[in-house]
This record gives sequence, structure tokens and C-alpha cells, in this order.
Amino acid sequence: MNRISGRRVDAGASAYLPATVLLLILAAAAGLFAGSYCYAMANPAPRYLPVAVTGQGRSTAFVQSLDDHLDSSLRVHRYPTYAEADAAVEEQRAFAIITLDGRQATLDTTAASGASVARLLAAAAPAAGQAAGVPVTVRDIKPLQPTDPQGLAIFYMSLAAVIVGFVGAVQLNVHAKGLDPVERVAFTAAYAVLGGFAICSVIDHLLGVLDLPFGESWTISSLTMFSTGMVFTMFNAVIGRWAMVPTWGLMVVIGNPSSGGAVSWPLLPSPLGLVGRWLPPGASVEAQHTAIYFRDHQHARPFIILASWALVCLAIYLLSQRRRPAAAPA
Repeated sequence: MNRISGRRVDAGASAYLPATVLLLILAAAAGLFAGSYCYAMANPAPRYLPVAVTGQGRSTAFVQSLDDHLDSSLRVHRYPTYAEADAAVEEQRAFAIITLDGRQATLDTTAASGASVARLLAAAAPAAGQAAGVPVTVRDIKPLQPTDPQGLAIFYMSLAAVIVGFVGAVQLNVHAKGLDPVERVAFTAAYAVLGGFAICSVIDHLLGVLDLPFGESWTISSLTMFSTGMVFTMFNAVIGRWAMVPTWGLMVVIGNPSSGGAVSWPLLPSPLGLVGRWLPPGASVEAQHTAIYFRDHQHARPFIILASWALVCLAIYLLSQRRRPAAAPA
């Protein structure tokens, strides 16, 4: 009995250290989670904002006045024609078009490029025009879909794909330990494909929140889920039971608030705006955003980023499994 009791005491004592470490990690994660979202989203303000300017006249004072009222640095790109300025918007190289016409100006915002940016510009334009003595007309030339007036549905799609993507890998690790490496990757790909289909079906067909280019959006959601699933799988192979810490840090604490889904990237603090676009959540938001609102101008970059994360993590995972010594026969 004493031996049994002693073993129980030893077992309990051995659990104290990881339990204490976990307690501290969870407390820190809670603070970092709240802090990262508040830092990125509580009070967004433009650091720099690309705008296209066309036309000429005395109304040029409006551009400087708008810059002053935004307390930011407008990145002004001048175009000889409105058509070229509009092409810059379609390519997402500019978030608005300012047309100067003699003594008056027109500000064309594009909510589809970034709802938070469009709201900020529309709010600042009247005061900027009054200060410059220039009458200003504000229009939204590329609005959001009416069923998503705040422009947050894409962010929620990405959030679901990112979190379920790595949580699925966690659950495979807990409940399906007997899978060999190839089988684990296959099941990760399978739930990613089914999960991506479910996300798009609910958003488009069931709720009607967004009119999706279904095949492309399904591919993006599935690739997002697979890449984040492989991130956890790779960390789990390399560092073991603490794999959730770097996965949560990269995907949730840094990746989601800096993705540009809830707050457009020009309004994010500079480090987040720079780093976020190279992480899976940011790449997912960018690809979905372009697929839905700029269908003829999709970029390869977000797909390359998602595929790179998936392939690099896959390679590290498989290599680590090959180097692991085989279990001794019973």
C-alpha cells in the first residue's frame, strides 16, 4: 500500500511542473490575445494610405488638406486618366480615387477595398474640403455586398478556417495517435477539404451572407485549413506537447488581428501590417477578398504564401518522422 501510495505521490508531484507551466502560459496567452486584438483594432489610424489622383486645377489643395485631417501620410500616385486610376484600384494598388476638376474635387472611395478605410476617408473629406475651400463630392464606386455591410464576413471565414485547421490537427494527435505520418497528412487534407466546403456552403448557400465564387473560395478555405493544420503538426513533431504555444502565437495572437480582415492593412500598426500579410490568416483574407470583389485581378502571392507554409511544414514533419528511431519490438 505504501508503495502504491508512494507512486501516487510521485505521479502527482511529477504533474505539478507541467501544470504550473501551463497555468502561466494560459495566463500570458489570455493577456496577449486581448492585447493583440486591441492593439490592432481598438483605434485604427492610417500610417500610410495609397490613393490615386487624376485631373488638375486649384482643387489640388484638397489633397494636402485631406492628408492633414487624416493625421497620416497619403501616398499619392498620379495618373493621367481616370481609367488608369480605376485600374490601380482594381489591382488594389490604391484605396480611393481623387479627381481634381478645376475648383472642385471628387473622392471615390471603394468599400470593397477596405470598409474601414472607406469610412475614414468619407468622414474626413467634408472637413478637409471646407478647410481647403474646395467643394467635395464623395461616392462609393465599389460597395460591399449588401448582406455584409461591415465587410467582416471574409474575416470570419478566415478565422474559422485558421482555428479549425489547427484544432483539427490537435484532435488527430490526441485521438488518432496510431496514424502513421502519411495517414496523418491524408486525414489533415481530408478534413481541410470537407471543412472548406462546409464554411463556404454555410456562408453562401445557407446564410446568404456573401455571393462567393464557390470553387475558388472553397480552395482558399481548404488550403488555409491544411496549412494551419500542418503548422501544428510540424511543431508537435519538433517540440512535442508544447506545440500549441507557437501555433497559437503565430496564427491567433499575431496572424488573425494582422490579417487585414477586420481592419484594413493601411490602418494597422506598421509591424502588424507588414508581418500579417505573410502569415496564413493574412494570405487567406487577401485571397478571399480579391476572389469575391476583384475577380479578374486575383494575385498569385497569397496562394504561394499558403502553399509555402503547408509544404515547408509538411517537409519538416516528414523529415522529423524519418529521423525518429523506430520503436523496439515487444
